[in-house]
Amino acid sequence: MIVLVQRVADARVDIAGETVASIGMGMLILIGVHVADTEREAEALALKCAQLRIFADDAGKMNRSLLDCSGEALVVSQFTLYGDAGRGNRPSFSRSAPPDVGERLYRHFVEALSRALGRPVPTGVFGASMQVRLTNDGPVTLWIEKKAVTDGV
Repeated sequence: MIVLVQRVADARVDIAGETVASIGMGMLILIGVHVADTEREAEALALKCAQLRIFADDAGKMNRSLLDCSGEALVVSQFTLYGDAGRGNRPSFSRSAPPDVGERLYRHFVEALSRALGRPVPTGVFGASMQVRLTNDGPVTLWIEKKAVTDGV
């Protein structure tokens, strides 16, 4: 599972010109689900995002988490994070989970993050064509991957 975390001053998701979710200061989290992922990866990455210290403390150092600064999180599914453009010019998405598995684990991640933060987490709409707008703060962008533990693979 991959999360692409962006520290934002604000972010929102629009679908067909309508805003479906928005946040102020916090994190925009784009999530890609691998074909081998399980709930274990979703829970580990949700906790990592809640505790990730990318917000400035009083000394200006990145030393505070969403929990410490009461920041918000917005989660958007993005299967293209597992796109492979290594061969040819058209990416392959064979490493991305099929839609039913991807949606289930995406929702599990959101639920785990909501529990960790102690409040609901707004989201985009799984599988929809979305316009994601953000004001990247810093900019700070981190790619975090938690590989599925597989038996003998």
